[in-house]
Amino acid sequence: MNADNAGQLVLVLLAFATAAATGAWTRAGQRIWAPISVVLLAAAAVAGAVPEHVRVDGRGLTTLLVALAGVLAVAGGGPVTSRVFAIVDRQEHTASAATIDSAGKVLRGGAWIGVLERAAVFASLVAGWPEGLAIVLALKGLGRYPELRSGQNTGAAERFIIGTFTSVLWAAACAGVVRLLV
Repeated sequence: MNADNAGQLVLVLLAFATAAATGAWTRAGQRIWAPISVVLLAAAAVAGAVPEHVRVDGRGLTTLLVALAGVLAVAGGGPVTSRVFAIVDRQEHTASAATIDSAGKVLRGGAWIGVLERAAVFASLVAGWPEGLAIVLALKGLGRYPELRSGQNTGAAERFIIGTFTSVLWAAACAGVVRLLV
């Protein structure tokens, strides 16, 4: 496999991962398509990292690479994070299970905040400005501080940490694929 073919393979894998992530926004699709998008993103990362030279030549293909990875970072992170929450909620068989599940009601707007968070993380990492990640996380933490500090044992802090880590790791992985090839 030559460098151009490996770059094209990464683009195809990202396109399929984006399509899978789009299908994961339904409750039924979340169980099937979210894990598939994770596997496809991992395959794209391997295809971009294993060969010694991988190229995505031309302004058009580079734009396509950034656009696909950006859409995947923003759109795919929500279903993946929801899937992680479902796994966590399923594993909790104690009284804390209800608090983890109900924490989603305390942390209103989490899906939209996650979309903006992933977009900002992706953009800052692709632009080569990792300091932007610290700014995004600081703003998010400060913005959620009153809800997290309320003193109620709602599981909101745990849900906040799990959601933030999952969301940021997803966006960083998508940005990492771009950084491998650009």
